[in-house]
Formats: sequence, C-alpha cells, structure tokens
Amino acid sequence: MTSPATATPMVVDFLAGVAEETADDLAAGVEEATPRLVSAIVFAVLAYVVIRLILAVVGTALRRYYGDREQLVAQLGVTVVGIFLWFGAALAVLKIVGLGDIAASLGTAVGFIALGVSYALSEMIEDTVAGVYLLRDPDFEVGDRVVVDSMEGTVAAIELRKSRFTLDSGDTVVRANRDVESKWTKLAESSSVE
Repeated sequence: MTSPATATPMVVDFLAGVAEETADDLAAGVEEATPRLVSAIVFAVLAYVVIRLILAVVGTALRRYYGDREQLVAQLGVTVVGIFLWFGAALAVLKIVGLGDIAASLGTAVGFIALGVSYALSEMIEDTVAGVYLLRDPDFEVGDRVVVDSMEGTVAAIELRKSRFTLDSGDTVVRANRDVESKWTKLAESSSVE
C-alpha cells in the first residue's frame, strides 16, 4: 500500500503531466490553425470589399435600367444578389478554416430551409412577381382609371406586394398584386369624365 505521504507527490506529478501535455497540444493546435485563420481573415476582408463593389455596380445598373418608378424592383434585385454573395463568402470562409464538411451540410440545410420558406411564402412571392410586372407595364400607371373585378377606381399607388386604388367616393381599396395583375381593365379617358 502506498502511504498518503507518497501518494500526494504522485497525484501532483500526474496533474502536472496532464497540464503540460494539454498546454503542448493547445500550442500545437494554435500553431497549426494560425495559417488557416490568417487566410480566412484575409479572404473575408477581400470578400467584403469585392461584394460591396459588386453590389454597388449591380445597384447602379438596376437603378438605371428600371428608372425612378421602379426603385423597389432595383432594391429587391440588389438584396437577392447580396444574399447569395454573402452566403457564398461565409461558406468559403468555413472551408478555408477547415470546416468544409460543416459548410457543405450548412449549404444543404439552407437549401431545404429556403425551399420550405418559399413554399410558406408562395403568395407573397406571387404578389411580388405580379408587382414587378405591374410596375413594368406601361399601360398600368398611377392616375389611370381601371376596373379590377367589380371595383372601379383610380390607381393611387403600385407597390411590390399590393396596389392601392381610390374610388369615386374617396375611399381607398388595397388589393394584392396577384389579384390585380390578371384581372384589370384600363378604362378609356372618356369614361372618367362624367
């Protein structure tokens, strides 16, 4: 049997050995990870600059193409491009750091989540697509007199998800763009004078 006096130095030696081994492993891990970490930081800084530049160019191009009337469409386009670029950069940083398997799993998971979200928001997406069509349609302008289903009024505003109409009584009617885009009729100028 070991006496308590001889057991104490053995425990201290064991703990000192574990602490030394842990410190050595930690130092080796930090030394091994430093080049990857530096590479990831450099990539992230470059990606930030390049993505900001790309978004500025895309924003300028879309604003010129769509003009003042359709600024919402241009902003939507810049947002969608930005989401894809930032997500791709984040996955690349994970890959550089050595977490490629996590990046691949994350990419797959986000794809399934996006599929579910798009299904859940299908009516909102339908409204937005119809809004883009209405904003682009030269026959559907603010101030035009139109009939949508049984409602007759003047187009007061065209937004991405909904359109607003002013009735003769002064009331405002708001309709989802998916309901307007396929069912509207522009009235001739003479019908607005009564």
